[in-house]
Amino acid sequence: MKLHADLPDTHSVTGYGPGWIAVGGERIETSLIVGSRGERLPWPCRRFEDLTPAHFEQLATLDAELVIFGSGERLRFPPPPWLAALMAKRIGLETMDTAAACRTYNILAGEGRHVVAALLIEPVR
Repeated sequence: MKLHADLPDTHSVTGYGPGWIAVGGERIETSLIVGSRGERLPWPCRRFEDLTPAHFEQLATLDAELVIFGSGERLRFPPPPWLAALMAKRIGLETMDTAAACRTYNILAGEGRHVVAALLIEPVR
């Protein structure tokens, strides 16, 4: 599916499919963090089972108003203790599958909100 952002100056997810997303037209096949203020960072995890509290601590350092967690092809929630660093900074976290996270991120970034999407891109089986 192709997506188009309302604000061309923000990082936007321009497409996605099984095992990939596109940011600004560039196809990416590894998990990453993308933010509305230019953040684009690797997120070293290939499967939901690879995630640890350190992955969410990294998100807390970005000081966004909201983190959208794309949990892969299906909806899975991180254990609440892993979110302590985000809660300490009063940063909200919304969890959804990665496709929904891409769409939601684009909408919020297009509104000018400081939002970060942590997108789990799982390898195609």
